[in-house]
Amino acid sequence: MPTSMYTVRVTKDYLMFCSGHFITYDGDHCERIHGHNYRVAVEVDGDLDENHYVFDFLALRDLTRAITDELDHRMLLPTTSPLIHLEDDGANWRVTYKERYWSFPKDECVLLPIPNTTSELLADYICARLREDFSSKHLPTPRVLRVEVEECSGQSARVEWRG
Repeated sequence: MPTSMYTVRVTKDYLMFCSGHFITYDGDHCERIHGHNYRVAVEVDGDLDENHYVFDFLALRDLTRAITDELDHRMLLPTTSPLIHLEDDGANWRVTYKERYWSFPKDECVLLPIPNTTSELLADYICARLREDFSSKHLPTPRVLRVEVEECSGQSARVEWRG
């Protein structure tokens, strides 16, 4: 017997965050500090519930917005990088890569449990946070959750999680 799968997608002009970052690549390169106006889209696949919803649009939108608001106007710093090191320096984070170093006010940073602040890993971070929020708020766990992070027009990364 054929079955249907339904998808809900949320993308809004305000599901965005403007943040600074830098990444390491090729084992011995580190970009200069720069920023992006990131946009986020979220998709949920699943069966219809008793209300004929896959997932409540408003709940999905609000949970995503809470995460993007936390990232907005912050310096994104990876905490599990083997190449970028963070040191507590009082009111600031001292960040080092080889001989280079920066100092950022702590209240202007977000420490992320990822090895690099690539769009791919930012999407994965947001996806993990959404799954945590679904659980803590007793919302249904979707069959599939996709998060797309666009760092600029025409350049995006997407992660897909399957439950």
